[in-house]
Amino acid sequence: MLEEQKFEPVGGCRTITVNVRIIAATHRDLEEEVQKGNFREDLFYRLYVIPIKLPALRERITDLPYFVSHFIDKLNKKKKTAVESISDAALQSLMQHSWPGNVRELANLMERLVVIKGDGQIDVGDLPPKMRNNAPLHPFVAPEISGDGICLNTAVSEFEKRLIYQSLEKTKWVKNKAAQLLHVKRTTLVEKIKRYELEKCA
Repeated sequence: MLEEQKFEPVGGCRTITVNVRIIAATHRDLEEEVQKGNFREDLFYRLYVIPIKLPALRERITDLPYFVSHFIDKLNKKKKTAVESISDAALQSLMQHSWPGNVRELANLMERLVVIKGDGQIDVGDLPPKMRNNAPLHPFVAPEISGDGICLNTAVSEFEKRLIYQSLEKTKWVKNKAAQLLHVKRTTLVEKIKRYELEKCA
């Protein structure tokens, strides 16, 4: 079906033509699995047309505030709760977590926090014990360099993006004050906010 775009149902006698896109996701290295004989080579090359590598949450930690905001809104509607936001301190603690369970771990944690909190603001005291003492000593944790290396420009951009977001949150998104914290001109800060498409996490 993947190759010919046609198939016959089990027990059927009529060929059906399909026009579909197949999206397959995995956390494993399929090329390595093919070499080990754990994954069919013919299937791999039929699926491996346009590969997209989606970085783990720990590799794009500056996106975490947007995920948190999304989950709060979604869960409030689903659970009929009234959680308004998450404190800066609690958010910083979450951003220091390594997230071995990726976005799924964050989704499960946010569901627990929203259901238990019910309303108001999520604070550090609401977090699991292992995350309460995650207040950052330094604003940036260097990403781990894999065997394939790392793009220095991307890492530096992520560092800059995170610092800008922190300064904006700290000053309640008053750009003049945020620019003063970063020792840059307001116009420079505004340009970088536009470049990184930063928005206030409601």
